[in-house]
Amino acid sequence: MLEKYFNLKENKTTVKTEVLAGITTFMTMAYILAVNPDILSATGMDKGAVFTATALSALVGTLVMALYAKLPFALAPGMGLNAFFAFTIVLGMGHSWQFALTAVFIEGLIFILLTVFNIREMIVNSIPLNIKHAISVGIGLFIAFIGLKNAGIIVSNPATLVSLGDITNIAENGGALVAIITLVITGALLAMRVKGALLYGILIGAAIGFPFGISHLPGSFDLTPPSLSPIFMKFEWTNILTMDMLLVVFTFLFVDMFDTVGTLIGVSSKANMLDKEGRVPRVKQALMADAVGTTVGAILGTSTVTTYVESAAGVSEGGRTGLTALTTAGLFLLALFFSPLFLMIPGAATAPALILVGAMMMTPVKNINFDDFTESIPVFLTIIMMPLTYSIAEGILFGVLSYVILKTLTGKFKDVSIVMIVLAVLFILKFFI
Repeated sequence: MLEKYFNLKENKTTVKTEVLAGITTFMTMAYILAVNPDILSATGMDKGAVFTATALSALVGTLVMALYAKLPFALAPGMGLNAFFAFTIVLGMGHSWQFALTAVFIEGLIFILLTVFNIREMIVNSIPLNIKHAISVGIGLFIAFIGLKNAGIIVSNPATLVSLGDITNIAENGGALVAIITLVITGALLAMRVKGALLYGILIGAAIGFPFGISHLPGSFDLTPPSLSPIFMKFEWTNILTMDMLLVVFTFLFVDMFDTVGTLIGVSSKANMLDKEGRVPRVKQALMADAVGTTVGAILGTSTVTTYVESAAGVSEGGRTGLTALTTAGLFLLALFFSPLFLMIPGAATAPALILVGAMMMTPVKNINFDDFTESIPVFLTIIMMPLTYSIAEGILFGVLSYVILKTLTGKFKDVSIVMIVLAVLFILKFFI
């Protein structure tokens, strides 16, 4: 049955290869079960409930990818998107987390409609190949920046924006030293090609954190998944027709649209799954998976669900079909019953995983053409603006705008599609809204 449904022979793979690939994917992305609750709890959301929502939304989104798109990609609440939810919408703009969840739910429904009418697929296919590669690299720098910041390795500085933290002050910044030690150990595991190196690194970091006073044992080891009740369907409908909601939904839709597109392209590029024209295979079905995952995730109580770059680890192990994703989904289900182990892990232990995932996403830079300045300048702006503006969407905005403008000024009109022109106009309008 598996052979027939997933066309294993046609894809030159076997059940054993697909299952091992799915395990590898889970082991490289399981850190989200510790990181996402840590980030969203900064808004006042119940950490245990967010853990359950994270695991269930990853399960749902990955199942849709496995059974509908039949692609070897796994999904979970996205890094960067959860930071936007917590640090921009809630802590930055001053809205409640219920308000932010409502915005995620609305934009999830909009994404389903946009996917049905092929609008998102059209956008994905219209982005030039070099910028697609640049998006992967830019996201890598952005994720690494978040990891360095969360670890206390870099800190804010009024004079220079950021600077190196006091990494030798164990009493006040012990987490930074734990993160650095964990980073070295995890890097060595990756260099030795140990499967699940990121997850093992997180566990080692958590253990190192005990003598530093960073890690703490949970009060109990009840393996019953934490209740969703504190965050389940906690929408703020009273503000749905306000101008604030309109502006937040528009901002979230913009960021999420290009975060999702960017991450999907980045995963496909990293896994060498783009075709000769730079198109993602079965992209409509893949986009529907994250649209459904996002909508269900908002109901459960978490931020936007998206395709994970760590899926490339499973692809590198031979995963080629949805059976890989199906295996990963099954492991997320099992993870629900081990919440105490994930929730006890401190941010200092998970930060190195973010930094190293950022390093992994740099790979597509070797495929970028830097000889043509109408290509290399937009590529550079795409990459550099993501970490500097703390936004994947802003990086894509600057990359697309500069691409259209430079190509137009140098007479290379044939390189610019109508969709790119429309996107450029919308991006310019965004500056005035």
